[in-house]
Amino acid sequence: MQQGQILIADDDAVLRLDLRSMITALGHNVVGEADNGEAAVMMARNLKPDLIILDVMMPKMSGLQAAEVIARERLGAVMMLTAYSDVPMIEQANRAGVLAYLVKPFREQELQPAIEIAITRYREMLALEGAVNSAQDQIEANRIIGKAKRVLMEKYSVGDQEAYRRLHAQSLATNRSLREISEAILLAEELASPAVTKRTR
Repeated sequence: MQQGQILIADDDAVLRLDLRSMITALGHNVVGEADNGEAAVMMARNLKPDLIILDVMMPKMSGLQAAEVIARERLGAVMMLTAYSDVPMIEQANRAGVLAYLVKPFREQELQPAIEIAITRYREMLALEGAVNSAQDQIEANRIIGKAKRVLMEKYSVGDQEAYRRLHAQSLATNRSLREISEAILLAEELASPAVTKRTR
């Protein structure tokens, strides 16, 4: 079982107290409590908990509105407490970025699986986003390096391998990445082009 840092948001003080007791008994830490959605968002920004448990109906900002902000800003996993289990409610929760939910009244043995599911799904989502961003960065870097190689090949009448060797040598000599060297070459080429020279006169 993974120990979680959990923020509770519910306008019912008695329910918050019960929930805190259950969460603590399960071995997790309650890092903060809020009685409205707006406060929950602010606390989530400051505390960066693993999980934010939100009641649906709260003053100032509903749980669904708070969930949407929290999910968009990647402040933590979101679990919803609700007295409603109808399909429209579930669809709304999914659109808002809720990763797990419990229907009131719930028992302590139902809480742990929901916490585990929400935190695990959130971490998997972050890992997937990181992998996608890394792949996109690599594709963009390869495109820039390819363009810089073509500039060197045309300028110095060298082949693909020699152009890459020169880029790599410069990268080692300056302790900069191939992408940074390539971007510098492309910028120098752009500044030296007739179109740029003509515009600057």
